[in-house]
Amino acid sequence: MHRIRLTIAITVLAFLPWGAAASDRVSLVFGMASYETVPPLRNTLNDARAISDTLAAIGFDVTLLLDVGRDEMRTALDDFSFRSETADLALIYFAGHAIEVSGENFFLPVDAAVASNRDVQARSLTLRDFLGAVDRARKMRIVILDSCRDNPFGDGIETTAGTTTSEGATTATRGAGGGLAPADPDRGTLVAYAARDGQVAFDGTGQNSPYARALIDMLPQKDLEISLLFRQVRDAVLKSTGNLQEPYTYGSLTGVPFYLAGASSETPAVAAADRRVAWSGIRPEQTLQLAALAETGDTRSLLGLAYMALNPDGSDFDPKKAFTLLTRAAEAGDAEAQYELGKLYETGLGVPADPERALVLFRAAADQDFADAINDLGFLTYQGGLGVSADPAAALALFERAADLRHPQAMFNYAALIDDGIVPERGPETAARYLYDALRTGSQDVLDILSDRPAMFTDATRRELQRVLAENAFYQGSIDGDFGQGTQRGLRRAFGLEQ
Repeated sequence: MHRIRLTIAITVLAFLPWGAAASDRVSLVFGMASYETVPPLRNTLNDARAISDTLAAIGFDVTLLLDVGRDEMRTALDDFSFRSETADLALIYFAGHAIEVSGENFFLPVDAAVASNRDVQARSLTLRDFLGAVDRARKMRIVILDSCRDNPFGDGIETTAGTTTSEGATTATRGAGGGLAPADPDRGTLVAYAARDGQVAFDGTGQNSPYARALIDMLPQKDLEISLLFRQVRDAVLKSTGNLQEPYTYGSLTGVPFYLAGASSETPAVAAADRRVAWSGIRPEQTLQLAALAETGDTRSLLGLAYMALNPDGSDFDPKKAFTLLTRAAEAGDAEAQYELGKLYETGLGVPADPERALVLFRAAADQDFADAINDLGFLTYQGGLGVSADPAAALALFERAADLRHPQAMFNYAALIDDGIVPERGPETAARYLYDALRTGSQDVLDILSDRPAMFTDATRRELQRVLAENAFYQGSIDGDFGQGTQRGLRRAFGLEQ
């Protein structure tokens, strides 16, 4: 219990305003045109260059790759994945040929020689590869696919053979026709398609595709919240194509307002740690747009408006209104809304206190892998609360689950419990791995404790943490458990403060 009490106050770093630090935003841009075995594309290189320039102008560290093969794509994704771990935002843009096979999306490098679905699977990169490369960015992950422009194979690709599933069964495929399959990314990740799944996007008659042109125009706009930005991109493409092409986004974004091009000097600088204050800082005209989207049932808009209504220092403070908005979003299945609504029932804010209902909502959010809910349930289960009987063994499983979802507080606390010898069959090596991962998420509290109070962990765990730092080229000193200047520098480098 002593470690739980000590670390319960650990919180995620109170981040700077979204988009405030250029070095914290990284992007990888692919443009594929000169294919060796399939028809070339006309505008993709223009689009990739223009998107690259646009992103650089708004503060991204951009890597641009044009007409590259599969091996170079793979190497670039691996390098980008490591760099993304210390970035607030990681973004990938791909313009080129793509194909859906058995419900999975494949993106073709220029050296892909394909004659069958099996060739596509063996010689292309997948959406899962792209998502894996951005997966550990600290705040926001975006994959933009301007890649469903046509069928690169016509009727020449073998589609009758089907593909073999992991169970050994052969399944029919849609082959190369009709755009891409729907995406289902993890929470906090946005996947944007140039055209709705199953549709084909236009290459355009000018220098850029309609979708790339809309992005080039919208991305640099300050104070434009990200959900509204992609809504405006959608509207612009519909207009320019006579409603023949409709861009679409997939993903459940976190309930923190995000300004891709940053905020103007007139917009209050708000910390992402307090979502109530952050949403209260958006411009009045965007509040009206959020309200219009909320009427359609858009859960993120409902969340944003609810956070505004929960800000006690804001002009819109109205807990009962927040309760109504969160109820709508929670009933629509939004995990964050379920968690926030549970907190209202727990505290009796805007609604009579109802611990049983709060617990039901926390569990519903946890069932959707919402890490905050899982971590809180861990504390409730460890100590007992909201009618839950104390069950340390069950609590440890919850802490581990939240830690594996990269919840910084859970990773630190679980490492501390392992270090105390409380977790069966877990030792210093595992504790060190969780501490390292917590550092990589950008938790300032974790960095401060490891820097200022390393002795709260055993010598064995400290040695293993030095070993992990050395494995990742952040530390070159002795593995002795002494957190001197070399180890301190390694901790800062792993955190992302030093090269």
